Amino acid sequence: MKGPVLSAATAQWVHLVFEWLALAGGVQLYRWQRRRAHQPALLQPGSFAVVAGCILGAAIGNKLVFWIEMPHLWQGIVPDWRLIASGQSIVGGLLGGLIGVEIAKKLTGIRRSTGDQFILPLVAGTVVGRIGCFLAGLNDGTHGVSTQLPWGVDFGDGIPRHPTQVYDMLFVLFAGALLWRWRAPLARSPGLAFKLYLASYLAWRLVVDGIKPVPYAYAFGLSGIQWVCIVALACYLPLVFTQLRREVA
Repeated sequence: MKGPVLSAATAQWVHLVFEWLALAGGVQLYRWQRRRAHQPALLQPGSFAVVAGCILGAAIGNKLVFWIEMPHLWQGIVPDWRLIASGQSIVGGLLGGLIGVEIAKKLTGIRRSTGDQFILPLVAGTVVGRIGCFLAGLNDGTHGVSTQLPWGVDFGDGIPRHPTQVYDMLFVLFAGALLWRWRAPLARSPGLAFKLYLASYLAWRLVVDGIKPVPYAYAFGLSGIQWVCIVALACYLPLVFTQLRREVA
């Protein structure tokens, strides 16, 4: 199957457009959910702090995890702002956003869970963003390794590859649909739905990144993102299981 073949410059712009569409769409969905629940507008002090913490944390985590994934890009060059600003990671954005929200809540004294309303924006944003990744093809670096499966995609180098961008879209749609179906029982335990979404996505990325090229191998041949997922799951799963036990009890 032939995939899109764009020049590096065109791919960069296409990817950037879809990134902004994903961000703008996610914000609008978040606002729509708050209006539907008759909650305060985003410019209210507490609400604004949570959103600002999410965006700032996601931006920092986005870049940090990318550089954990690609440390070799620093070798033999003089770093400048363009290099520092390049690249992003959904895993880093999710974890950074989570940390940013928790810090904002701590500073403003908010105790209620705020994560569940981020699920729909995250699903939509991931799907839109991954469309941009798919269109960017080999220039984006999110494609999979070679495969003989009938749906392998040739992004222009003559090698059919796993369309891992599409796999990612399908996974978040599936996870989001399950959580939507279970929304009534999950609503009894605020924050549980988000914890399940984040934990499932981290586990998914740990697995699916095993069929992606490894730009820089860490211990056991795993990529930086895979190790970030392992550490994050080790820290986060106890919180998920604790809340699940409380709900079951």
